Amino acid sequence: MKIYTGGGDRGKTSLFSGERMSKGHARIAAYGEVDELNSVIGAVRAALPDALGNLAQELCRIQSDLFDVGAWLATSADAASRERLRPVTEDWAAFLEEAMDRMDAELPELRTFVLPGGHMAAAWAHVARTVCRRCERHVVGLAESAGDRAAGHDVPEGVRVYLNRLSDYLFVLARAINHSQKVSENPWQR
Repeated sequence: MKIYTGGGDRGKTSLFSGERMSKGHARIAAYGEVDELNSVIGAVRAALPDALGNLAQELCRIQSDLFDVGAWLATSADAASRERLRPVTEDWAAFLEEAMDRMDAELPELRTFVLPGGHMAAAWAHVARTVCRRCERHVVGLAESAGDRAAGHDVPEGVRVYLNRLSDYLFVLARAINHSQKVSENPWQR
């Protein structure tokens, strides 16, 4: 199978549900952001020390979940193919909350803002957090245009909740990595 098709050379791409759409459309931007986030999380995984293999497995699950999020965003609201998509349920956010609670129990109390950085994997987690926030803004913008269902801008609520929780998870993850590697966090100094 060839990777290049030339089909997008004129500025259009196909949704998962088959419709052709401008690459400048808000829906394409939203799932493009999810793809970027997934790639950055891959960089976090690649930078993790071997001793944190449990976190690598957790991040692998998150990356798989993000493929599902992207599929929801790449499928128009009225497409029959939506029935084949895995629902984004409350369990997804609960998984992230449980992971945050587990990591947070080992961390010193946060008393100030911290500067992004530290261990390489923690720095990548901070990058992932900011990409996740940008992704969330694009998805919320798309969801706010959902009044125009005819244009296919329906975004499941679970997608928005998951992305919001994921950015929190990535912040706690960065702190947990620094803590486990005995790398001090740099507090914001005014």
